[in-house]
Amino acid sequence: MLVCELREVTYKSKGAGKRTCRVLSVHVYQLQQQAPQPRRIVCTMEVENKPKYYGREFHGMISREGTDALLGDVEGSYLIRESQRQPGSYTLAIRFGGTTKNFRLYYDGKHFVADKRFDTIQNLVADGLITMYIEAKAEEYIKRMTGEPIYEPCGYLSLRKRTSRVVTTFSRTVTTATIDEVDNFSSISSSTSQSSENSSLDLALSPSKRASTEASSYEKPHNFKVNTFRGPHWCEYCANFMWGLVAQGVKCADCGLATHKQCSKVVPNDCQPHMKYIKKVYGIDLTTIVKAHNTTRPVVVDNCVQEIERRKDGLLSEGLYRVSGFNDDIEEVKLSFDKDGAQADISESTYEDINTIAGALKLYFRMLPIPLITFDVYPKFIEAAKIADDKDCLRKIHETLDELPPAHFQTLSFLMAHLHRVAKCDKFNLMTAENLGMVWGPTLMRLADTNSLAGLTDLKFQRRAVELMIKFQDALFN
Repeated sequence: MLVCELREVTYKSKGAGKRTCRVLSVHVYQLQQQAPQPRRIVCTMEVENKPKYYGREFHGMISREGTDALLGDVEGSYLIRESQRQPGSYTLAIRFGGTTKNFRLYYDGKHFVADKRFDTIQNLVADGLITMYIEAKAEEYIKRMTGEPIYEPCGYLSLRKRTSRVVTTFSRTVTTATIDEVDNFSSISSSTSQSSENSSLDLALSPSKRASTEASSYEKPHNFKVNTFRGPHWCEYCANFMWGLVAQGVKCADCGLATHKQCSKVVPNDCQPHMKYIKKVYGIDLTTIVKAHNTTRPVVVDNCVQEIERRKDGLLSEGLYRVSGFNDDIEEVKLSFDKDGAQADISESTYEDINTIAGALKLYFRMLPIPLITFDVYPKFIEAAKIADDKDCLRKIHETLDELPPAHFQTLSFLMAHLHRVAKCDKFNLMTAENLGMVWGPTLMRLADTNSLAGLTDLKFQRRAVELMIKFQDALFN
């Protein structure tokens, strides 16, 4: 008989104090306890050519009829035999539900018949018996589980009973006093003629749809990985027991949400990464890191740009972003951000060479698993860059920008504004928008297939796309 229970879950809703959600769920945990226990059928004879990773449950090449006779009518009895039709392949035979269940058996250092892998055959059989028993006793309920979740009315954060944590909101304001002061120098006023010429091109572009997006509204899918839970564990989507001995479900590597594998397919894209799961800054998906830090852009980008623009001769440094800093110093900056986040010390007293900070910023973008110009929109940027007419090219780029994920758009907009200010000082730093495009193109965009020769032919189009975004950043992003 199917065992059910009516449980009450207390949670805290926004602005409404504590509420109680009553959840009717199958007590699958009790069903797991009632599942048949594995009973090994030992072979009493010596079997030639027995694989070394099987024990006395291996009976060699026997027929299905012989297998049935050995298993008898005892639920949970099992043995391993070699296939008569395909020598060298092995079958796990288990007695369940009054019949013999046969499974093709594999070994790659662990034993498995499907996705789950086990150290011993005994554990594999025990897990299989639990799964078959629960599916037989609660088949209809399992089908309904994802359709009657507690996730929406109750919210999974309440079930997880996490301890409250303080979310530090990092400063997103970049000091621009340095460049404002530089623009007042009469010696540089003439170098801004390029900017004036660019702004005279009437693009008639509408404001970007992403210009006002806040970090809190960034949509992020969960990063689910198969997980083995120690001790009894309940799904945080449907509130039902997660059965089995290993790989009972999946767990989000970014926020820790644990669900059944089938439930994970219907969980909304509302992952809120938790810093206890995000152990570093470099090499982490951009949307993940900004949601974890609750910032509009990655803290590395904000802090490095702020430091470069704060320094007296920062924007005037010859070859800025083209001249390499010392690799050891750049690695130190990277490790500092990974360890300390926004508190990383990249001040001039610690790193006098500004190329170290510039190199650390470029390294951050190179290490992104999904580049700033994402793989999905990369072909459209290249297609746009191939258009000879600047106006038509820019309109195409403008359309494509709105297809970027919000975190990518905001970061790109911020970076292009900074590089525009760098280009305005090209008389001193010798870094025109064209030069910056050559440096930053391959850093900000790349093909998913890094071995493709198409990446080499795309270099000039990468350069042009970035160059135009730098020149016309105000029209394209604002």
